[in-house]
Amino acid sequence: MELDRALRASAAGMAAQSTRLRVVAENLANRDSTGDAPGADPYRRRTVSFAERVDRATGARAVAVSRVGQAAGEFPRHYDPAHPAADAAGYVRTPNVDSLIEVMDMREAQRSYSANLSVMEATRGMLTRTIEALR
Repeated sequence: MELDRALRASAAGMAAQSTRLRVVAENLANRDSTGDAPGADPYRRRTVSFAERVDRATGARAVAVSRVGQAAGEFPRHYDPAHPAADAAGYVRTPNVDSLIEVMDMREAQRSYSANLSVMEATRGMLTRTIEALR
């Protein structure tokens, strides 16, 4: 039944966006997590990659998290010679997390989650009306 496919696709979208929101929350929570020793790496921003998956039982196409990886790039440095993770020159490597990017990702994930929830609610309403018509 096509409505079943719509429900499965929406549920998969909600699950994928939930994972994305969790990763964004981890990034924001660790945006000040530096290394604990000179030269140690600070927290590295995590990213979520999506892929299309096909449900073999129904043939429905849906999104899924293909991997949670780490963002490449250099760590920003700031001068703080009193910090325990400062190098010989007094610089501390800080996480490569940008709060603005994380908030933008969070809003996009929230909107996608909300859109999938709206599809689920509409599909549920259609199923309910169909069942009532069959009584």
